[in-house]
Amino acid sequence: MATYFIRLIFVLIGTGFVITQVSAQTCEYSTWSWNVNLKKAVNYRTVQKLYRDLRKDEIDRKTGCSVCRRDQVEIKLPNLKPFLICYKIAPQVKSTLFELINQGELIKEVIGYRVGQTRGMIDERGNRSGFSNHSFGIALDINPQHNGLYTQCFSFGSQCKLMRGGKWQPGKDPLSLKANGLIVRQLKRIGLKWGGEIKGRQKDFMHFSITGY
Repeated sequence: MATYFIRLIFVLIGTGFVITQVSAQTCEYSTWSWNVNLKKAVNYRTVQKLYRDLRKDEIDRKTGCSVCRRDQVEIKLPNLKPFLICYKIAPQVKSTLFELINQGELIKEVIGYRVGQTRGMIDERGNRSGFSNHSFGIALDINPQHNGLYTQCFSFGSQCKLMRGGKWQPGKDPLSLKANGLIVRQLKRIGLKWGGEIKGRQKDFMHFSITGY
C-alpha cells in the first residue's frame, strides 16, 4: 500500500497564516454486488476513502494489493486492449505475457482488475459481500470467449454447465487453453494458479489468480 502523505498549504491572510489540510492519499474504486436471488449485478457504486480507512476485506491478505484504482498498473501488449493489474505483480505478468505472445501463443483478450463482490457471505438482501481476486488486480482472464466458466463440474464432462464465456474446447479451438500448454505452464511458473484445475463444482478455464479462484 502506498505511503500516506498530507499536504499543507499555508495561506497568508493579512498578517497571519491559515493552515489548510488539502488532502491525504485517497482510495477510489467502483464496485457492485452479485445478487444470488436475482442472478445479476446490483448496487453499482463508487467508493472514496482514505487509505488508512480501508477495511481488512478491501486488502488482499496474501499480496497486500487493495481494491483501490491507484494500486493498479496499466499493461499494454501487442494487439491487446490495455488492462490493469496490481503493481506488485504487474512486472512479472507483463514480461510473461509479452514472451508468450512473441513465441506465437494465441492471446487475443486479457481482463484484469475489475472490482465486484461476487463471493463470500450473503447478506439479508441476497447480495454477496466478498471481493473477487479481480477486485485486487491479482487475477487474469485470458480469451474468455473460448475458455468458459462452468458449474456442476467436479471433473470436466458432459454434465458441466456453461455459466459465462465461451465453450472450452482444447484441441479443437486454438484459443482454448490446455492444461499442459505453454500459457498455463508459464503463468503457473510466476505463481498464478489456473482456474481449470481448482477443486469443487466450478471450473474457470479463462482464469488465473494467486489462489486459482
